[in-house]
Amino acid sequence: MNIRICVALLALLSGPALAQEPNQPPPSTQGGLFQGTPEEQAACSPDATRFCKDSFPDTFKVLACLKTNREKLRQACRKVLETHGQ
Repeated sequence: MNIRICVALLALLSGPALAQEPNQPPPSTQGGLFQGTPEEQAACSPDATRFCKDSFPDTFKVLACLKTNREKLRQACRKVLETHGQ
């Protein structure tokens, strides 16, 4: 998977990590960045590439782009956004 897409998904999935209860274990990390599960990455990578390619590598721009294009996103990616409070 393209590293830019993986990094872009960080923005999608960092919300719960920041709002996490103090006694909860941290989410899994790779290289210090929370990147979500492989399933979550697979759900949003095609949409991020299709609609938000011009926003790479700025993760916050990618997230904003995905949210702006919410109605065009595949159901799987919309569910990832919703699951993470986006």
